Amino acid sequence: MHALDDTDRAILRQLRADGRMSNAALAEAVGLSPSACLRRLRLLEHRGVIRGYTAIIEEAAPREGVVVIVQITLERQTDASMQGFETAVRRCPEVRECYLMTGMSDYLLRVEARDAADYERIHKEVLSRLPGVARIQSSFAIRSIVRG
Repeated sequence: MHALDDTDRAILRQLRADGRMSNAALAEAVGLSPSACLRRLRLLEHRGVIRGYTAIIEEAAPREGVVVIVQITLERQTDASMQGFETAVRRCPEVRECYLMTGMSDYLLRVEARDAADYERIHKEVLSRLPGVARIQSSFAIRSIVRG
């Protein structure tokens, strides 16, 4: 992976704030010509620094659903075990985010459910059936404070 320079970091900072900004506006914000900016942007995408673009959707009101933070510990931390888990968890629509972690658990998941009963179903039918799962620890979120 190539090192990022100040201009690359400026482009990324602008896109984090507004991923839909036009190339002309981005170029002006970082002090480049539109063609030079687009060339750098395409290079960042090609190198995998920018992996994609997404829309951040307003979270459901608490009465419409619950967010559950789930810590997963695997039976083994081998490459094969972790890849098997990661491949399977990507196919779970209830899992909105998944992070490989350091510390006491191997993965941290953000799961969305309609209510506690729905989460019980997800726990029983989805999470506990993921390959290699040894332990599941769940916490219900009260409300979101910061989300980017």
